[in-house]
Amino acid sequence: MSYRLGVCRAWPWVIAIAVLFVAAPPPAKAQPAAKVWRIGTLHTAPSSDEADRVAALQRGLAELGYVAGRNVLFVNRNAGTQMSRLPDLATELVRSGVDVIVTSTNPTTLAAKKATTTIPIIMTVGVDPVAAGLVASLARPGANVTGLTFDVDAKHLAAKRLEILKELIPSVSRVAILWNPRYAPGMSRVKGTEEAAHKLGIMTVSAQLSEQSELERTFTEIRRARADAVTVLSDPVVVALRTEITGLAARYRIPAIYALREFVQDGGLVSYATSLLDQWRRAARYVDKILKGTNPSELPVEQPTAFELWINMKTAKALGLTIPPVLLLRADMVIE
Repeated sequence: MSYRLGVCRAWPWVIAIAVLFVAAPPPAKAQPAAKVWRIGTLHTAPSSDEADRVAALQRGLAELGYVAGRNVLFVNRNAGTQMSRLPDLATELVRSGVDVIVTSTNPTTLAAKKATTTIPIIMTVGVDPVAAGLVASLARPGANVTGLTFDVDAKHLAAKRLEILKELIPSVSRVAILWNPRYAPGMSRVKGTEEAAHKLGIMTVSAQLSEQSELERTFTEIRRARADAVTVLSDPVVVALRTEITGLAARYRIPAIYALREFVQDGGLVSYATSLLDQWRRAARYVDKILKGTNPSELPVEQPTAFELWINMKTAKALGLTIPPVLLLRADMVIE
């Protein structure tokens, strides 16, 4: 009797254990780690400029939900003004396994394009990218390169800058064009400036600058040519030398208009251009679409629609210039 009672009392425990065993969830499987995207950037710029541009790209990506160090990692390479280093740096980025490459200038985009035909490349400052062989067309890039252009065309900004100089100095009749003959897009910009000057009745003189050792000679030639003002065209070398250029313009007392606001921040008189930092921030949208699976060949190249007028009043006063009120009202930034 006791034996049977023992068996009967044990059954509920057996059943409970069995039920628990069956009902218990299977052991949790380890979840795969979240994807960390590797974003390569390729520059020809001073290190401070590189940091500012990468930070702008990072801000743009943050607006889209990407967090540096969590799901995006930046791999940056910078040739400075040593263009000969670009092919090796582009190859380094490719070998590092980046998922996309963001470039700063035509030379960096060309170097990246030669280094890879498969990794998507986003240009932030494409200058006449069709003529440069970067894309087949703006609407249908056709390969692994897309992104943003810096100019609408070679004539548009050239004409606008000369118009601003004419407003600033109504008597201006001769303008020096400071440019780098070694920079491929430079000639089209010079021609655009010359055509715009002709329509405004302004004579132009060429002032070439391709390396730092030519700075004094270039400004001596500008003075000898009796130029009333200078329009400074941008390229990696000129941008890297902007502190020296704005300093010499002040020393020679020559009013100058520049192709980047960074010159005005460093003491230049006036600039009219799109914002480089905004270009880098907007490039984040291309990065996002590509990381989500869109083919770069299907993403049209975007042209700028917003241009900023920056004026440095301290420099204007040093040059003895009075900025017309209408120009000040149009300015996006006035540095006192």
